[in-house]
Amino acid sequence: MSLCIDMNEPRSLSLIASPDQLAYNAARGKQLKENKKMVKSYHRILRLATLYLFQCFLLFVAIPSPCAATKPLKPTKLVDAVCRKTNSSYSFCVLSLYSDPRTPTADSYVLAYISFGLAYLNASATQHHVARLLNKTQGGHQPQQLGTCRRDYNKAVSALQLAYNDLNSETFFELADLAGVASLAAEDCQAAFNATFSPLTNMNRDLKDLCKICVVVSNLFTGLTL
Repeated sequence: MSLCIDMNEPRSLSLIASPDQLAYNAARGKQLKENKKMVKSYHRILRLATLYLFQCFLLFVAIPSPCAATKPLKPTKLVDAVCRKTNSSYSFCVLSLYSDPRTPTADSYVLAYISFGLAYLNASATQHHVARLLNKTQGGHQPQQLGTCRRDYNKAVSALQLAYNDLNSETFFELADLAGVASLAAEDCQAAFNATFSPLTNMNRDLKDLCKICVVVSNLFTGLTL
């Protein structure tokens, strides 16, 4: 038997869904809304959990353990002798040098790398900080004084780079002078503010103290005893 379909015969397509289909669509829509709410809730909880873990991490890093806080730091004889000659804070000297993991076993040569490295990192960081302040300033901080500090820290960074090159070539006689150049740069930067507020006071002080350490360590190579 063959089935003949008349293509010219008008056909109607029903657009009205059955009651079962309507019920299914309504249930499906409700389920999708619930799923969206669950996803949003999950993301919210995930963000809070991530924030909480990050805060815990910061607290773990920033706050030393009670054992670490009560355990005294005993410097080596070399570090002790150097820090007693710096004419600055003894604790600052010891803590600065021991921020480098090489210090407990360092001889004079390694300690020179450590001390000049710390001074260079400070000077370089301050150099970038001055540049940021100059970019931000619209008359708030003194642009003239900051311009002076920019030139000073360019000199400090260059001098400490030369000192590092001298260490690499085991040329020690100008190390103390180069540390002095960097120290004078920090002093000149601070003086540029002429007793007014300076946003660089702490950085200038730290560089001067680090350069004092560099000078004392440099004298180990020029026949000057501690």
